[in-house]
Amino acid sequence: MPRRIVVIRFPGTVIHSRHSRTEEKHMAWTWRFETADGTEVEPSVQPEEFPTQGDAESWVGEVWKDLAAGGTDQVTLFDGDTRIYGPMSLAAADPEPAPEES
Repeated sequence: MPRRIVVIRFPGTVIHSRHSRTEEKHMAWTWRFETADGTEVEPSVQPEEFPTQGDAESWVGEVWKDLAAGGTDQVTLFDGDTRIYGPMSLAAADPEPAPEES
């Protein structure tokens, strides 16, 4: 009876076959940096490839003001080639006006 192989793929993974050995490798989490019209720009703070979504989100949370000051208006998060979310604006929210005292 022939052997049957079942492969289950999860988002963000890719299957590599090397010399009849199958190995699963996770794709890196990366950001795309854009102007408001969606044109890709070089970021003012050089990113890295992040091993987890949380690492990528923490990094952008730490440097978003520097990115915005350097000409990035919005970012999009990718897991490998898969867009996870975005574009997400880097514009600071206007603070709520202080209540008027009577």
